[in-house]
Amino acid sequence: MATKVYIVYYSMYGHVEKLAEEIKKGADSVEGVEAKLWQVPETLPEEVLGKMGAPAKSDVPIITPNELVEADGVMFGFPTRFGMMAAQFKAFMDATGGLWGSQKLAGKPAGIFYSTGSQGGGQETTPLTAITQLTHHGMIFVPVGYTFGAGMFEMEKVKGGSPYGAGTFAGDGSRQPSELELGLAFHQGKYFANIAKKLRASA
Repeated sequence: MATKVYIVYYSMYGHVEKLAEEIKKGADSVEGVEAKLWQVPETLPEEVLGKMGAPAKSDVPIITPNELVEADGVMFGFPTRFGMMAAQFKAFMDATGGLWGSQKLAGKPAGIFYSTGSQGGGQETTPLTAITQLTHHGMIFVPVGYTFGAGMFEMEKVKGGSPYGAGTFAGDGSRQPSELELGLAFHQGKYFANIAKKLRASA
């Protein structure tokens, strides 16, 4: 049976979704791994989203908390709001209380990826503060570290991401993930999938 990697994300303007798609490609490149994209529920009314200029959501299915149990590993993605995960994703995590009570997610590997509006906007504080969610569930945080090699040390180009995970800068919303940022996302998906596969095999 294949190792199931769930890529669960919230994306308002599409930046996190693009990282998620690349992470899925990376995970799917590992033999014996099946990766699946999921979105968390939107909490804002359509009227408000329209005023914010948010595009329509893609047809990626909406996940419920209990479906997390089916995964052998989960990667969580979200934009930042003041250096922490967006409220939409926090609302989803808050809804996993039942899973926390029974520790149904304990021992599962988990990774994080994210988007920020500026270079000082939370590329490290956003994943760092999100680790508390994983800790209470007893999940095993899998950082990407510096396994991406030279790409982690790029200094001449604007580049999101950190040892915590893949990341991108959205700016005013017009900037799209760069080739380097997408490369890190693909690498993280592949790296995470290999670890999830090994952990499942040793269970």
